[in-house]
Parts: sequence; C-alpha cells; structure tokens
Amino acid sequence: MTMAAAIENGTADTKSWSKPDRVASIDVISDLAGAESVWRAMETAQQFCTPFQRFDFVSAWQRNVGARDGLSPFIVIAYDAERRPLLLLPLAVRHVYGARCASFMGGKHSTFNMALWDRDFAATATQADLAGLIAAISQRAEADVLALHQQPLRWRDLQNPLAMLPHQRSANDCPVLKMEPGAAPTALVSKSFRQRLKGKERKLLALPGYRYYVATSDADVTRLLDWFFRIKPQRMAEQKLPDVFAEPGIEDFIRGACAAPVAGGNRVIDIHALECDEEVIAIYTGVADGHRFSMMFNTYTMSANSKYSPGLILMRNIIDHYAAQDYRALDLGIGSDDYKRMFCKDDEPIFDSFTALSQRGKLAAGLMSGLNRTKRMVKHNPALLEMAQKLRNAFS
Repeated sequence: MTMAAAIENGTADTKSWSKPDRVASIDVISDLAGAESVWRAMETAQQFCTPFQRFDFVSAWQRNVGARDGLSPFIVIAYDAERRPLLLLPLAVRHVYGARCASFMGGKHSTFNMALWDRDFAATATQADLAGLIAAISQRAEADVLALHQQPLRWRDLQNPLAMLPHQRSANDCPVLKMEPGAAPTALVSKSFRQRLKGKERKLLALPGYRYYVATSDADVTRLLDWFFRIKPQRMAEQKLPDVFAEPGIEDFIRGACAAPVAGGNRVIDIHALECDEEVIAIYTGVADGHRFSMMFNTYTMSANSKYSPGLILMRNIIDHYAAQDYRALDLGIGSDDYKRMFCKDDEPIFDSFTALSQRGKLAAGLMSGLNRTKRMVKHNPALLEMAQKLRNAFS
C-alpha cells in the first residue's frame, strides 16, 4: 500500500512505512503519576500543545470519568537517543469492535486533541519520525489501533505533525474567530451587532450590581458551579435534551478542573460570568493559553432576564476581554450552531486518524474510519441530517 493510498483510505499498515529516524525509544506508562513530571515539563510555553492536554485537565477527566468507563491510561512518551522527551501522547485504551483501541483522554469534553510536543521536534518532524513512533508503539503489542479524534491541522504557527499520518476530515469543522493584534472592537463584533446587544443590555445595566467578570476566587468558582449544576438540567429539559452533566463523574471532573490553577492567575477551566446582586445571569466556561480561548459549556438564567440575550452579551464581553490581552483566536466549540456563526466567521478543519497497530486492529480501524465518513456525509447533507434527527427524536 502506498502512503497516498493509505491517506485516501484513512488507515495504515505500519509495515509499509519507512524505518525510524529520530525516535530512539518510547515508554508506555499505565498510570498518570508515573508520567506527571515529564508531562508538566512539556506544558511550558517552549513546548507545543493545546490547553485541553494539560495534566490537570486530563487527570481530572481520567480520574472521574475515564476510570469509571473502564478506560486504562496508555501514555506514550517518545525520546531521542539522549533520552530527551520528544512528545507525549495522552491516550487511554478501551475495547471497540473486539480490538484494544487507544484514544485521547478527555473524551467529548476536549474540543481539540494533540500530543504534547517538544517545539523544535514538532517544527521539523518528518514522516520517517512518525513511522518510527508508530512502529515502536506497535512493537509493544499493548494496543491494536490508534483512534485519534478531533485533531487540529495547525495549532498556533505550526502544523500538527500527526497530520502526516493517514487521516480524514472529522464529522464537523470548528468555527473560529481570528483576532488580529490591535483590531478595532467593531472588526471582531460588528458595529450593528454591538448596537443591538447594547440595546438589550440597557435593561440589565439597570439591575443593582450588574457586572461581567472572570471568576478568580475559590468561593466564586464554587458558587457559580453550584448555580450551573442547578440551572443547566432545567435548560436541557426545556429543550428536550438529555442531561449529559448528570452522567457519573462529570460534575466532579468539572469542579476539579475549574478549581485547579495555572500560571498567570487563570484556572484549568475559566468561568466568565454576568451577574447582578440578585442572581447569576449567564456563564461561559473555557480554556485559555495566552493565544486562544476555547469555549466548553454555558447556560443562562431561567428568570425574565433571559429575554435580553445575556449569553450573547456575555460572549461579546469575552471577545473584548481576550482581544485586550492580544489573543489571536477564539472558538465556541466544534459544530455549526447558529449562535456560533454570529461570532465565528471562519472554519477550521479538524481531522481524525485510525491507524492499525496489529492484524486485529485493521478491521477495527476500517470500521471506525467508515463510520466517521458516514457521520460527516450525514452532517453535511441537509436531507440526510433531517432524516437522522427525526429518527433520533422518534427513538428518544
């Protein structure tokens, strides 16, 4: 099988690849504590990773969600000949289609998935380097397939080296707002949209103690999350949606990540809020890394104040907040919901890769690849999407 054919098919047989280059050895670690020191060292500004792969984010998820679902850590650290870490893959193994499937930890709560890279290695990595990595993982015989979902093609100013593996487009792209340094506020949120929001906000400005802020104290974090876990189920019930936040371990994961600090005074998950003296009006949460803010989850009040579009007002405040800090990008998560398009005009391509590590893994990789292609086809065909939604509603 040629590399071009493997890329087209979305799967690969490691035996067809070239021999290793700079990847001299790997460790496969089955517990978070055993990888923590290397992991934290690879989170620094000199490295190359997304905030969704921070140790405190992933460890909170694995401890409270992954472990409950039977996922076992499968943390791959690759080294050069002098035992300097080149990359860390934060994976966990589960059984899928009769095969041991290694995927990124973080599940559906991680918008973007990447390895943590030595920046110089990421900037110069070759297909031979990736072939060496895959061959070394395959030889360990501890997983049958790598199923790596929701990976960005680029992060900041570099290509994601894992895009050199055979891959395919994810079911959805990610709407993104690109933020040029020093851009006028109206270049980020149009003048007419700002005026509409300003008109709605006049009603809220009359409320005693009305304010926008980012939660920094433990007391505020706890209070806002208490409110969120009380209000969000009501909002989801109103929309006839299942309460995904009631699934075992989710609340503990979120509370743990929102409580954990990172450098610069932020939290692993930051909480932005609108409130007045009488109530919390709206919150958005997300991760920030000095370059980009990625929204995770949100909700808004059930009171009459909801009619003034507090979620949109809060989003405008968040954009202005990060623009003032010279952030270069902001996204509201993967998917094409209407409110995301109000702020995020560009699309960022996201990819998945399914790489067989064994004979058993070939069938699983092919099945997962085919299923992903079908999902994307349905998502991007209005007639098929409408039919799928009707079937889902009927069964639910």
